[in-house]
Amino acid sequence: MTTSLDTGKPAATPHGATRGGAHARHFPVPTAELERIAAAVLAAARSGGATAAETEVSQGIGQSVTVRQSEVETIAYNRDKGISVTVYAGQRRGHASTADFGDASIVATVAKALAIARYTAEDPASGLADPDRLARTWPDLDLYHPWDLPVEAAIEIGREAEAAALAVDARITNSEGATVSRSESEFVYANSNGFAGGYRSSWHHIDCAVVGDDAGAMQRDYWYTAARAPADLQGAAAVGRAAGERTVRRLGARQMQTTECPVLFEAPEAVDLLSFFVQAVSGGSLYRKSSFLLDSLGAQVFAPHIRLREEPHLPRARGSAPFDSEGVATASRDVVRDGVVQGYFLGSYSARKLGLQTTGNGGGAHTLVLDHGPDDLPA
Repeated sequence: MTTSLDTGKPAATPHGATRGGAHARHFPVPTAELERIAAAVLAAARSGGATAAETEVSQGIGQSVTVRQSEVETIAYNRDKGISVTVYAGQRRGHASTADFGDASIVATVAKALAIARYTAEDPASGLADPDRLARTWPDLDLYHPWDLPVEAAIEIGREAEAAALAVDARITNSEGATVSRSESEFVYANSNGFAGGYRSSWHHIDCAVVGDDAGAMQRDYWYTAARAPADLQGAAAVGRAAGERTVRRLGARQMQTTECPVLFEAPEAVDLLSFFVQAVSGGSLYRKSSFLLDSLGAQVFAPHIRLREEPHLPRARGSAPFDSEGVATASRDVVRDGVVQGYFLGSYSARKLGLQTTGNGGGAHTLVLDHGPDDLPA
């Protein structure tokens, strides 16, 4: 049995959903301008005396609507942009950022990063990713699906989800609300080793949480759906029903006696548990010796039927990426096989600190897929 750590399930397209096209939201800054700014940052770093430099130029837009007790509780919009720059003077590193895309701000931000680098201690592990590890070509992973969702339609989706949750059982007496959000982002990353690349992505979700009361004993639970494309979201009513049913299942819960027994973890709980493992075998924890899994390569840490794969090129998956935050090409690999650790999560800096090679995880882990054997919970 195989489980992806994305827990949203496809269903009917929610109200107001489109796949983009003529109705897609437009970013405030054209992609060509992001590319120009990235090139300008690197040029300013060179002229300022940097021996190497890297930059990320990004923008994002989004909308979030929360409904509670059928009334609109919040409506929020965001429109963000930023430039981050890291410069190297030999093995000295400086970093600065700004939200101002003006030419004068670019020059000033680079100057601040250079000033920091001059007063920073040398670090033999610092520097850009090795040139031979950089992605030169990469696939289109189908990560960008704008949701043309007017606020009025988002309100109705939230009301539908909440109403479906409250209708599950008379013992559901209160609601924490339902939230409907859409977001889009774009970035360009470039460095002085000749890499330049970026892409647009989207992420949308619907969630609902309600409270149940059984003879004064109150319980709360929630459910959500999240996806790159609105067509892949569960319907609002399905999200609400799941939230209501999960809350009702908690009513009348009792404490078990201490025992040893096999346990099946629901996907949301499994994700939390696996996050502790990922943190423990990530470079920062390992080179700082703050991990409970030091020197665990080749060690048995899971039951023999467990296999954990990193699949960064799965289309539309939230964690998919053709390259990491340093421009290093990503690739599929086994992290755990037969319960045995096969690899760590390393960026260039942590890899050098450990005397190893980057695994293409600058910025963190990518989409993880868990093969967990024949036992499973109902879909």
